[in-house]
Amino acid sequence: PLPIAILPPEARTTGPLTFNIQEAVLQGLENNRAFRVQRFSPALRRLNEQTERAVFDPSITGNASYSRTNTNRSAPADTTSKRASGSVGLNQFLPTGTDLSLDLSTQRSRTSGASSDYASEVQFSVAQSLLRGGGPNAIAVNLASLRQARLDTQISEYELRGLAASQVSQIAQTCWGYVLAQRQMKIYEQSLALAEQQLDESQERVSVGQLAPTEMAAAQAEVALRRQSLINARGALDTTRLRLLRLINPPTPNLWDRDVAVLDRPEDVGEVTVGPVEGYIKDALRMRPDLNQARLAIQSDDIELVRTRNGLLPRLDLFITLGGTGYAGSFGGSIGSNDGHTRNNAVSVNFEYPLLNRAARARHQRALLSRDQAEEALANVTQLVETDVRTAHVQVLTAKNQIPATRATLKAQEESWRVESEKFRVGKSTSILVTRAARDLLSAQIDEIRAVIDYLQALVDLYRLDGSLLGRQGIDAPGAGPPSELQARK
Repeated sequence: PLPIAILPPEARTTGPLTFNIQEAVLQGLENNRAFRVQRFSPALRRLNEQTERAVFDPSITGNASYSRTNTNRSAPADTTSKRASGSVGLNQFLPTGTDLSLDLSTQRSRTSGASSDYASEVQFSVAQSLLRGGGPNAIAVNLASLRQARLDTQISEYELRGLAASQVSQIAQTCWGYVLAQRQMKIYEQSLALAEQQLDESQERVSVGQLAPTEMAAAQAEVALRRQSLINARGALDTTRLRLLRLINPPTPNLWDRDVAVLDRPEDVGEVTVGPVEGYIKDALRMRPDLNQARLAIQSDDIELVRTRNGLLPRLDLFITLGGTGYAGSFGGSIGSNDGHTRNNAVSVNFEYPLLNRAARARHQRALLSRDQAEEALANVTQLVETDVRTAHVQVLTAKNQIPATRATLKAQEESWRVESEKFRVGKSTSILVTRAARDLLSAQIDEIRAVIDYLQALVDLYRLDGSLLGRQGIDAPGAGPPSELQARK
């Protein structure tokens, strides 16, 4: 069968939506509205990296002005002064804590009756943080916000991977749940047919005097009970159908009115080898998104520690200015000639330190506590991950062992019901005993198919909890590995 996305147009609007679990997973990741909302998060976080990187982008400034002044005098004549000026500058902040600026300005002035005068100035300035914002860890301190933004992006990628795994798990388990609901409804339909057949046989035997009329009550009650169970089964099937449609959200009109046909059958699933739990734990400790997020949280706190530790230092800034001003009757002369030039060189140092420095100390202490908390959180998540995987592994083995047990029970109940029915036909049993045997058979049939579906759903949950579900489904998503591996690849 074709995936939903490439079905012919007429098949998209009529008939049941037919797909296997793999196709449902791909459709759900593409179309589910809740997941589509979350897919924006990494891109939004990545833009924060650009914002932080822009701190180190060079900037250019410019200014231009013109003025004219008229002075009225009685003698010898009125004068007019004209002044035009312009400036351009280039500034950049470096990760070393260095602020560089280069400025060029020129001014042209002219008074009526006199030639133009030009004054041009070139100035180069350096501001260097020596302690706070500088020093040996200057690059780490000044790149802290950018590195934090990158970590936030990685965290959002792990979050998205976790959501994707959860989405895949929900879709796969709901598909199997839908298969279970369909099988249960068929079982209830068959059990209702058997109960009605038993009621008809009882009526015939009562009519010919082979059975007391009081025996009819049990058969009638059983038919009513089976109808009630069938109604509940239909409701459960429809509820599961709606939940499945919501999860995969196929692009089709009349979505909520469409029937669903899941092509996967439990009988077609091959034998799955369930290995030792240690292997699944090893994968989980490497791949689980929540565990990798906890690791990144520690790295984030390490960055904050570098920043707050530097904040404990006093501010000591060195300023150096080198410049010169030239005067001439032309712009070229004011720039190129050494005559009439003046040199402007200056060095200064600024010092600042709060006497108690309580704010910086509090921030640093908070960062230390946050780092310790992150370590404890990582240990806690690690233990939870191992507990989750061990529990899921036990559930898989339990469900797997239940399959042959429920099949043996079903076989025994089928034989018990057959024997009781034969005894009833020859008058050696009662309607109550036949009804009881039929109920036991119904329960065994439900338990048998539920054990198979429970096993398949438990496998999906185990793969989700050990972090391998997306890889097993052939889905490539960000965050496929611990932070140390991903950072090494970059």
